[in-house]
Amino acid sequence: MFEARHTMDAPTTASADNGTSGGGDGWFTPHKQPEPTPGEQETAEGSRLAALRPVDRTPQGADTAPPAQDAPQPAPAPTPAPAPAPAAPPVSAEQTRSIANPSPHAIPNHRPTQPPSPEQHPPPQRANPAQARQASPDAILIRRTMAEVAPVADKVTSYFYALLFVRHPDLRSLFPAAMDTQRDRLLKALLTAAEHIDNTPVLVDYLQNLGRGHRKYGTRAEHYPAVGECLIGALSKYAPNIWDPELEAAWVRTYTTISQVMIDAAATDELRAPAWWYAEVVAHDLRTPDVAVVTVRPDQPYPFLAGQYTSLETPWWPRIWRHYSFASAPRSDGLLSFHVKAVPAGWVSNALVHRARPGDILRLGPPTGSMTVDHTTDSGLLCLGGGTGIAPIKALIEDVAEHGERRPVEVFYGARTDHDLYDIDTMLRLQQSHPWLSVRAVIDQLARVQLPDAIRQYGPWNEFDAFVSGPPGMIRSGVDALRDIGIPSNRIRHDSVEELVVIGD
Repeated sequence: MFEARHTMDAPTTASADNGTSGGGDGWFTPHKQPEPTPGEQETAEGSRLAALRPVDRTPQGADTAPPAQDAPQPAPAPTPAPAPAPAAPPVSAEQTRSIANPSPHAIPNHRPTQPPSPEQHPPPQRANPAQARQASPDAILIRRTMAEVAPVADKVTSYFYALLFVRHPDLRSLFPAAMDTQRDRLLKALLTAAEHIDNTPVLVDYLQNLGRGHRKYGTRAEHYPAVGECLIGALSKYAPNIWDPELEAAWVRTYTTISQVMIDAAATDELRAPAWWYAEVVAHDLRTPDVAVVTVRPDQPYPFLAGQYTSLETPWWPRIWRHYSFASAPRSDGLLSFHVKAVPAGWVSNALVHRARPGDILRLGPPTGSMTVDHTTDSGLLCLGGGTGIAPIKALIEDVAEHGERRPVEVFYGARTDHDLYDIDTMLRLQQSHPWLSVRAVIDQLARVQLPDAIRQYGPWNEFDAFVSGPPGMIRSGVDALRDIGIPSNRIRHDSVEELVVIGD
């Protein structure tokens, strides 16, 4: 279940992968036939491009074995070998019925609707401390559980998947071979939900995005009870000192509500969009030895907003998805571009940078993200982009230009070295074309100043909306710096999963 978006060079765009967003995008993969083999014809969704096909082309020096991960990860607890189902406190028949027939009662006023426009809902911000003091009884119990199991998080997640695969062995083959990143993501997603269980707008928006995104795995409503059963089994085993009927009932209610929000969002989305799009690579521009601009043509119209991102799967690593931002505003020719940086041992990023060529077929998930421009105002835009995080910043500039606006746009393009300013020529050409645009390069090794510190030297920024895109560390320091100079939290936009776990974005 819970999908978590993690990135490395540009979390806002997810322009690089670090291994935390792959492998099924969640707790489980549904009952589904394996990926089509090369040569199979696509069915069920009309006239589509050919099924994903591995390309018989290996670059010089390429390793034929799967890379370890898309970024170094802590050593996972070993997955128990299939054996008799691990002992766990059983879920009562009444609770099982509750999980199997979820109801939205625990989150008031929830109803399936069309996905809200990101422009209508700015990124959620930190919870008000006063609200935290008024936590509901269920929220208190859920957070108490998470605090209890935090020291043994690896064991909890390993045991959860062991339960899931022993009780539902047909699901195992649909997960990626390497499960360590999958385990890491479970507790982070739980922390997100637990942190915002009383914040209905944040939690519902988060879960609706997950429900829509999980359609690309064939997830169906009947798959959720198995996950809930195994989750409660794992939590009860590793929180024995506090586990009691009251705590279990709180988790049943919470999971029931969570699953219903996701189910409703998926059902609504199914009426208006496919579960995924096939996209053919039409251009591959290697900007540096490890950064490529990849342009694709979707097989169907692909609606999105400048500043958003999507999930992407390559033919070489089925069921492993990574997130990448669109590097331009929507184009009349329908083409989509992504900036990809190959990271050490990165499965998807290395495939896209070093193996992908025109003619290859990728798969795209639905667009998502809230780092978009509000065109109902004339506020200036203050944009901080680091590394491949410049991709969505470029898209935002094009979006402003296409709307014929002349609002000021100030861009700080950060890099460790001048070599990392791979797209500076494009940004300078945009600056020459638009007098309202200003681009400043901030190179750490030359200026001996971090990007967030540089913005303090300019301004004032009181009338600006801020957009931050880049590595997780830059996102955190950038948001802190923007708040320090007086920009309200509700005017700071970014899409970083590391921040999502903390503040709900």
